Formats: sequence, C-alpha cells, structure tokens
Amino acid sequence: MYNEGLSRFATEIYQPPNNNNLDNLYMHLTNYAINKTSSKFIQNKDEDADNVGHKRSLTYVWKYLEELGHNVG
Repeated sequence: MYNEGLSRFATEIYQPPNNNNLDNLYMHLTNYAINKTSSKFIQNKDEDADNVGHKRSLTYVWKYLEELGHNVG
C-alpha cells in the first residue's frame, strides 16, 4: 500500500450550512475543478513545499494534526 496521498482544501473557511451560505461551493466542497476558479485559490508550484496551497500532501496533514495534539496513529 502506498503511504502518501493528496489532501484538498476548500478556499473558504467552513461554516455549517445555513440559508446564507448554502450556495457557496467554495466553502462546502473541496473539488479542485470548483476551487481553482476562486480568487482565493493558491496553486502549489513547488513539490518540496507540501504545506502551501489548496492541495497538500497527506504527510503534511498528519504532521500538522500531530502538532495540534491529535493522535493520527
């Protein structure tokens, strides 16, 4: 099994759905085809900088969660 993966993030900070934000696809979906059209989208152009942009390595995400005190094992 391959240990690496890709994590995709929305370009808007998540808020629980309500009548005012239900149509905000940038907030509720992490789909690349949608978020790449957001003015807030950040493209990672350096494979060694896995902590930049709206697509990040799974290794970075596990490390980040551990730094926050979460058990990812």
